[in-house]
Amino acid sequence: MPIGPQHYIGLMSGTSLDGVDGVLATFDDGKVTVRAHHHLPFQEALRAELLALCSPGEDEIRRAGRAGNRLAGLYAEVVEALLGASGLAPAVIRAIGCHGQTVRHHPDEGYTVQIGNAARLAERCGIPVVADFRSRDIAAGGQGAPLVPAFHTAVFGNTAECRAMVNLGGIANLTCLCPDTPVLGFDTGPGNALMDFWVQRNRGERFDDRGVWAAGTLPDGALLRELLDEPYFARPAPKSTGRELFNRDWLLARLPTQADPQVVQATLLELTAQTLCDALALACPRAARLIVCGGGARNDALLARLGALLAPVSVDISTDHGVGIDQVEACAFAWLARCTLEGKTGNLPSVTGAAGARVLGAIYPA
Repeated sequence: MPIGPQHYIGLMSGTSLDGVDGVLATFDDGKVTVRAHHHLPFQEALRAELLALCSPGEDEIRRAGRAGNRLAGLYAEVVEALLGASGLAPAVIRAIGCHGQTVRHHPDEGYTVQIGNAARLAERCGIPVVADFRSRDIAAGGQGAPLVPAFHTAVFGNTAECRAMVNLGGIANLTCLCPDTPVLGFDTGPGNALMDFWVQRNRGERFDDRGVWAAGTLPDGALLRELLDEPYFARPAPKSTGRELFNRDWLLARLPTQADPQVVQATLLELTAQTLCDALALACPRAARLIVCGGGARNDALLARLGALLAPVSVDISTDHGVGIDQVEACAFAWLARCTLEGKTGNLPSVTGAAGARVLGAIYPA
């Protein structure tokens, strides 16, 4: 096992489909330090194609292959930016942990698909790449997601306080971190995905900046009850979901005719807040603190609503605890790549439901 500081790069492009986040992280004596962070937004054409690939379509195998190659190019650009910002050479980076872009996730059918052409990325960067983290857990009977709770435990756990972490990406996923208790984690339902779709459809904006549009009116109680009737919310953990379920068609099928667009936006914000709070009350009732990361941590209206629903639980952002809100997921995949190279398990069976702990990921040498 290497002695001294170890440098890894982590790359993440998630269900929010806003772009690629990358970190260059140094691991030393059990601590992680983010040396550099870079975000590269998706161009609209690629974003639209990745969104389309989440549903069956014409010539999708070829389209997925081409999109994966384009992603590998963007990932490589992020890697180059991180190396430039940190002043480190490729030779000192032990590996790149690349989650890839999920286009299908069906653990109930025994498969998951993340595109991104890890071999192409390794070839271009001259750095080993660890990818395909979910498949091993699914092969062991697990959900293959969420995988970040193991990292949450290592970095944000506290022996004196029961905490919960939530990543508010396109989908919201929750981790319960209570001392002397097995870690729990699962996808609670929509994070930003439905809100982003709706504001783009009605206002031509990629997201509701700080939640101002949603905060300008009240949610529709009847519509909220209709949305909350989705069976996924009542399913016990372990469970995971994605755009396969919570997508454009799911929402439009449930909207009344001539619905007020702003009221719908407020209702979607309330849906995210309530499903998260309901999940927290059920899975982690002793939590004294909720730590929020992901793009939704910038939605002031959503954070305010979480604070009101959860009081007296403290609602913080991950930046207050040492890792930026846009850095947590990418940093987690740097950490998971390190686990892979060191032969350490990366999943938590209490989270995913797998038959046991497994070493995750496939290694693509430089």
